[in-house]
Amino acid sequence: MIHIAQPQYLLLWLLIPLFFLGYWWYLKRQKARASRLGDPALVKKLMPEVSRSKGWLKVSFFSLAFFFFVLGLCRPQLGARLQERETNGVEIMIALDVSNSMLAQDYSPNRLERAKLAISRLVDKLAGDRIGLVLFAGESFVQLPITTDYVSAKAFLNSINTESIPIQGTATAEALVTCARSFSSQSEKSRAIIVISDGEDHEGDVLETAESIAQEGIRIYCIGVGSTKGEPIPMGGDMLRDKDGNIVVTRLNEQTLREIASAGNGEYVRAAAGEFGLNPIIENIRTIEASKLQSVVFEDFDEQYMYFFGIALLFFILEMLVGERRSRVKLFK
Repeated sequence: MIHIAQPQYLLLWLLIPLFFLGYWWYLKRQKARASRLGDPALVKKLMPEVSRSKGWLKVSFFSLAFFFFVLGLCRPQLGARLQERETNGVEIMIALDVSNSMLAQDYSPNRLERAKLAISRLVDKLAGDRIGLVLFAGESFVQLPITTDYVSAKAFLNSINTESIPIQGTATAEALVTCARSFSSQSEKSRAIIVISDGEDHEGDVLETAESIAQEGIRIYCIGVGSTKGEPIPMGGDMLRDKDGNIVVTRLNEQTLREIASAGNGEYVRAAAGEFGLNPIIENIRTIEASKLQSVVFEDFDEQYMYFFGIALLFFILEMLVGERRSRVKLFK
């Protein structure tokens, strides 16, 4: 796949038609001057060695040279080089709740979108760390395997919504197990899980699971999303209702999230409107001993500009070698 690093220079190609237009105007002016000297046919006979076709050939060579020179300026890049990189950092798995309760609008525009924005900003601050993403509701799955590819991590965030997992519920215990299984073997002492949830209706023995994971050296942090007073859940132009027709109100369950963080030797933070809570947790994670992480990443693309500069130079030389006089050598008699 060809990648153009500096496509703005392609606008210079708009000058190429002007080269031909300028040469046409030059010939027109020359003809007008010659007509002042006398009969144009007679003047042409007096200058038999002048060749207009070679003039157009010179302009064509110059235009081709300019074309490839501009292409070289744009820095075409082919493919990408895989390079092995070693960094010191921590592996972080984020478990993001995508149940319907995350559509509540006690954050702008809602809990889920606010959480995605905070994760995106977190990714911008990472350097050398690995990050992965697990989505959970009634079940869990790995949305993004552990990686240092921060560009892909942000791209995956855009596709997340409450329909990412069709089964409703809050299977936090399963999400914790999924996160724990997603770490690499290189980070035995440098692993952390961040759970972002409103803490409602957790399924399974989540505290026992958190304790078991903590015994493996993995710290569990929790960010509580929502308000304790409760908020309705917008669904299809109306509010989510129960089987009796009553509006369902979702409330932040801080107690459960505190207990999960405590069992996981981590920390609980309640997300605020301004500071979502990831920054203080990341500062705490920074105290964890970093590990040497080796990963194969896409580095710089292979530059191809030198080949186009070479082609441009060839056409520039051809343009200079072409004279303006007719050749006296006749190939056919």
